[in-house]
Amino acid sequence: MNSIYFTEEHELFRESFRNFLFIEVVPHIEKWEKTGTIERFIWKKFGDMGFFGIAYPEAYGGLNLDLFYTVIFLEELQKVKSAGFAAAMWAHAYLAMTHLNAEGDERIKQEYLAPSISGDKIGAMCISEPFGGSDVAGMRTTAVKKGNKYIINGSKTFITNGVYADYYVVAAKTSPDLGNKGISIFLIDTNLKGISATKLDKLGWRASDTAEIAFDNVEIPEENLMGEEGKGFPYIMQHFALERLIMAVNAHARAEYAIEYTIDYMAQRQAFGTTINKFQALRHTMVDHATEVEHCKIFNYAAVARLDKGEYVVKEATMAKLKSTKVADEAIYSCLQMLGGYGYMEEYPLARLLRDSRLGPIGGGTSEILREILSKMIIDKQNYKPAVK
Repeated sequence: MNSIYFTEEHELFRESFRNFLFIEVVPHIEKWEKTGTIERFIWKKFGDMGFFGIAYPEAYGGLNLDLFYTVIFLEELQKVKSAGFAAAMWAHAYLAMTHLNAEGDERIKQEYLAPSISGDKIGAMCISEPFGGSDVAGMRTTAVKKGNKYIINGSKTFITNGVYADYYVVAAKTSPDLGNKGISIFLIDTNLKGISATKLDKLGWRASDTAEIAFDNVEIPEENLMGEEGKGFPYIMQHFALERLIMAVNAHARAEYAIEYTIDYMAQRQAFGTTINKFQALRHTMVDHATEVEHCKIFNYAAVARLDKGEYVVKEATMAKLKSTKVADEAIYSCLQMLGGYGYMEEYPLARLLRDSRLGPIGGGTSEILREILSKMIIDKQNYKPAVK
């Protein structure tokens, strides 16, 4: 392991978390993949062990640890053979909870962040819309102020934990005529009248609960506005670097797992009188992928280290997600090929890995959108600065 970034304490945490996953999670993965439902008890077990509080203040039950503990959390989750399960965990801990911690007032932190850390509440972040996709500024969901309440109308889609969440962190337009300057962030309890959630049927991430959510005249108290009205877009942008780095780390970790599994398989699989790891074409293909993944991992670690120091790494995080998700897809495609017909069988992990990995270049900003963002920075010399200080 790279000692530049990981201490002995980090490695002890990795070993502890890996053992926890092996004992508490892995035995249930196949059931959760088939049913599409992650049972509630595991959230509480994560909370009891402190795994949801890695990055959060001690005042709310967190551990306030550096970002490389989060890297370990993400990397080990990619090895349980279910990116859907992994997504449910990190979307709760690093999408919904990030906004609670950053924009929530003391009441919200006590009533929602603390029980989210303990595993007693599950959260979902609601930004994407059926007609918007990656176009955050083009959202149509509205929040109209009436007296001491806001009335929410609209819909969201592709929301991880959308059906089973206890609360949503929702982006909505408070001033639709102002474009991205009219977006605000709200906390909404999922048991309120006027909310409906429909589970979506996906190619991969089968264990995770992904939903389309409709808001029909949902009334919430004005104190559930998080941060300042009209500052929602900057708040969202502020956290995109972390989200993109999460997706990048997930990508290099799942590709690394696929390569390790495939190399072990090749050492056992025989053809034409020898193991297939002796065939030059196959050996060189695996070496090429391992090299690409290692490049991504080193770049991702460097970007995480800078983010952990408080630097604004939106360019590097965007590059990391763009490259790592592409490399992971290509590596896993080749790994499946190495298994031949067995790679196509569901009892082997590569079929699921291939499906799960395909979301990488789509979720959290498509590769096409990321290339345009980078084009503005690299070609047009646009200099993005932190949206919120």
